[in-house]
Amino acid sequence: MGEVYEKLLRCVESVRKKTDFKPQVALVLGSGLGDYADGIRVESELDYHEIEGFPVSTVPGHVGRFIFGYVGEIPVVCMQGRVHYYEGYAMSDVVLPIRLMGLLGAQVLFLTNAAGGIQLGMKAGDLMLITGQIASFVPSPLIGPNPEELGARFPDMSEIYDRDLILTARKCASDLGIDLKEGTYLQFTGPAYESPQEVAMARLLGADAVGMSTACEAVAANHMGMKIVGISCISNLACGISPNPLSHAEVQKAADEAAPRFKSFVTQMIKEIGRTCR
Repeated sequence: MGEVYEKLLRCVESVRKKTDFKPQVALVLGSGLGDYADGIRVESELDYHEIEGFPVSTVPGHVGRFIFGYVGEIPVVCMQGRVHYYEGYAMSDVVLPIRLMGLLGAQVLFLTNAAGGIQLGMKAGDLMLITGQIASFVPSPLIGPNPEELGARFPDMSEIYDRDLILTARKCASDLGIDLKEGTYLQFTGPAYESPQEVAMARLLGADAVGMSTACEAVAANHMGMKIVGISCISNLACGISPNPLSHAEVQKAADEAAPRFKSFVTQMIKEIGRTCR
């Protein structure tokens, strides 16, 4: 076993000493969804500090714990605060939480984030269904020795975001009367926001939204064979599109304002996923 996989197994063992809960859906709570877990039926909570060797989020607004419980009757694990590459962690540590939730039993990964909108017609508060991604601007989490226990050395990436889950997302948005945007998400390293020139480049490459997370997590989950769905909350228009300077406080404020609609959508999605992905 390689060092990365051994560390992952130690994390699994550490979690299993606290709970034997087996989730069906893993949910990463991005900006604006930090308190989503307050509305689920909680079975147990686990602070990241309690897990041996686990990376701890340092970003304001990211609590840093796992919540195990039920959305309706669907067993879920919520990641309340993700780890970002810009915090200084190795990419293998950035995606360790995703791999951990997969090994705990989660078959579906639901990724959420706050992102800068590039697509024409977008505005702060829009929700965008991620239908594709560009991860070339951050190191691949698959670089280095390949843990065969997790997946193939050269995994296919032609359908990172599951087609059936995309259809489910469209149906849920329609049922809730949400104008759901769709598009490609591009991950930059951060922590600086993108320059107008970088945003122009991203648009030329086909990106509809940009951010500092998510794509690397999706690569790792796809490698493991998890089904993935992703939703971006457009918290601001990207630099060069918006006339105003960008700040974390403004991003957080916009995400918080969109949170009630976002939460309703996530809940509906999880219930539908539970019915269709058993």
